[in-house]
Amino acid sequence: MPPEEQQERPSDVALLVASSSGDKAAFEEFVDRHKAALFRFTRAISSTPSEAEEAMQQTFVSAWLHAATFRGDGPARSWLYRIARNAQNKMHRRHVGEPSEHEEISELGRLAGWDCDVPPLSDVIENREWVQQSLASLPTDDQEILVLIEIEGFSLREAGETLELSVAATKSRLHRARLRLLAALRKDQDHA
Repeated sequence: MPPEEQQERPSDVALLVASSSGDKAAFEEFVDRHKAALFRFTRAISSTPSEAEEAMQQTFVSAWLHAATFRGDGPARSWLYRIARNAQNKMHRRHVGEPSEHEEISELGRLAGWDCDVPPLSDVIENREWVQQSLASLPTDDQEILVLIEIEGFSLREAGETLELSVAATKSRLHRARLRLLAALRKDQDHA
């Protein structure tokens, strides 16, 4: 898209303001802008593709109904992903919060390969399918943070807002999730 057309595109805030007044075309543009990334997120935190699709649909219905409640304090995508996360939580009737148990960081590090001479993660990753399988084996909390930051490019602040965590808690969760992913990749490599 030429630069002059990019500048003419309305912001997410403008689209949500127009949507809150009943402008369906503005909301359709908002949906088109975010649906692919939102599906990747709901798919990462759902058990099945159909469950992810249902969570995504519930998210957009809720966003349409509550567009007027978007205050614009942060990015619209954080607001949208928070709605998606809440929709998914309602579907599973699970409590939002910290994992029920934490492994010791030293144990996670050992599983990730800190105690042996191993190549860096970038050298271990052979293909995208392998990474996706290892990611799918992680707890939902780990999948959420890794998808938001590593795949969707959220900042720590944006991810924290989306997951309703402080920046410090977001950093801690991300660190543990990265270690668990590395451990899962190494485990899968050992069994290959």
